[in-house]
Amino acid sequence: MADELRKKYIDFFVARGHVVIPSAPLVPENDPTTLFTGSGMQPMIPYLLGQSHPLGVRLVDSQKCFRSQDIEEVGDNRHDTFFEMLGNWSLGDYFKEEQIAWLFDFLTQEIGLPKEKLWISVFAGDDVIPKDDEATAIWQKVGISKNRIFHYDETKNWWSRAGVKAKMPIGEPGGPDSEVFYEFTEVEHDKKFGNSCHPNCDCGRFMEIGNSVFMTYLKTDTGFIPLKKKNIDFGGGLERLLAAANQNPDTFKTSLYSQIIDAIESFSGSSYQETQNQPAIRIVADHLKASTFLIAEGVRPSNKAQGYFLRRLLRRSMVKMQELQGDITQPVDNKAYEIICDAIIDTYKHTPYFKDTSVDEVKSVISEEQSKFGKTLGAGIKQIGKASPFDLFQTYGFPIEITEELYKQRGLKFDRNEFDKEQVKHQELSRTASTGMFKGGLQDQSETTTKYHTATHLLHKALHDILGSHAQQKGSNITAERLRFDFSHPEKLSPPQLQLIEDTINEKISANLQVTRQEMSKTKALNEGALAFFVEKYPDVVSVYTIGQLDNWYSKELCGGPHVASTGQIGRIKIIKEESAGAGIRRIYAKIISDQ
Repeated sequence: MADELRKKYIDFFVARGHVVIPSAPLVPENDPTTLFTGSGMQPMIPYLLGQSHPLGVRLVDSQKCFRSQDIEEVGDNRHDTFFEMLGNWSLGDYFKEEQIAWLFDFLTQEIGLPKEKLWISVFAGDDVIPKDDEATAIWQKVGISKNRIFHYDETKNWWSRAGVKAKMPIGEPGGPDSEVFYEFTEVEHDKKFGNSCHPNCDCGRFMEIGNSVFMTYLKTDTGFIPLKKKNIDFGGGLERLLAAANQNPDTFKTSLYSQIIDAIESFSGSSYQETQNQPAIRIVADHLKASTFLIAEGVRPSNKAQGYFLRRLLRRSMVKMQELQGDITQPVDNKAYEIICDAIIDTYKHTPYFKDTSVDEVKSVISEEQSKFGKTLGAGIKQIGKASPFDLFQTYGFPIEITEELYKQRGLKFDRNEFDKEQVKHQELSRTASTGMFKGGLQDQSETTTKYHTATHLLHKALHDILGSHAQQKGSNITAERLRFDFSHPEKLSPPQLQLIEDTINEKISANLQVTRQEMSKTKALNEGALAFFVEKYPDVVSVYTIGQLDNWYSKELCGGPHVASTGQIGRIKIIKEESAGAGIRRIYAKIISDQ
């Protein structure tokens, strides 16, 4: 069972001196480089770069993750957009020797995986970074035979969020990694993937179940230099580890999906046991699970940013439900989505993930999107034969499956290859446009964004004082060009209110107040009046940033940083826009217009 495996992993590392940290939100706070938390490593960047963690140097967690780039891959037996990443961390403490030995013990002793089915990959080295002979020797020492250790280049066994070394921005940490694969011997090798099978083969015989990143280097203007403190970053997908423990290569046959698939089967009338139904059922199960988690964290369907991906997930799952039902153009009874949503939340009832979630609100968002999608289908159908299939997809959000079916019904020629070419071209343009997001590193800690980060604390405090204590942070996003801040408030702010808020912030900037970081218990910080966004995400010991004198402070918040040393370093702030961000939520945009 998933709950047992998750607990077993956490307990294993707690017994070895690790402290449990809570899962960070799926939508990162103040990280302009990415829309979602896609790995356990992302929330840890400040600490991997050298900032001390309030809970110490040995940490363990189970991190919620969402990877939008995997949407099109869902449908096989192993890909999912939402997953949990089990992780353990060493921040300048233990390194390869302990990590490899402990991981081997956990896999073979705690889970009971036979070592003969474990295969290992390590970094082969190149003209910049040497071959990782050290990791190879340690794996052999713990009991992995030499013939089951493979060496791959940086496309497989080098880790940084940006990918290979050439794509890494200045200031990003990275290093060689070592992956563990589980071999499902009952799966026959498919020679369309190559004459011989190996751990990184895509035929399905091997499944990656864990990756130990040996964070060793920092990219600089002049090349790679050793980090002052080497770190361990391990990530193992809970779903895949559970599949290996079950001796079944299908992650959708684990307890993390069983209830959900039962609900899909009951409403669609399609059985998961029938091979032809499996891709569609997997898509519905994964996409609705990911959607439920995103909605619970405040994401709403839209045509941009996080909302765009939520809309894609919901509409793609709705198409597949209609396909399973037997008529791809007819909406499914909304009751089906409510029951599936209940199954998703019940699957995670032993976790804190939906502790403060309004289930009715989640269902309402899904229902509203289904209604909008029905109207989109009607508008798109009228354009068939007039607009190209890709235009239907891009402009109307018209799923390709429906386009193919309606073209067929009308006797029109549909060129899937042409559509695929247009989609690849569009995806490449999107990737090119997004590369600028990574200029500041994994989590942008440039001088400008650090100023904005501190400015959000001043803004939060000003809103709290001027509008009332109900004006609490609901989200934020910072780029090198501006800050965006969401807060609870029932109505549009008046021009005089906005001017007063702006003047208050600039007054505190002109006062050049000191910014101090302290570590203390979360209870003590809250009792002292510290504000916090997502209080439940913070551990028992927290970092607290105080603006002003410690005994006569202006602002106090729980936060992970980074911040300026004093407010005078920020520069004058100008509020440039205020708008609605949803029911009872307002949004302010502001920018620095001059340096002090």
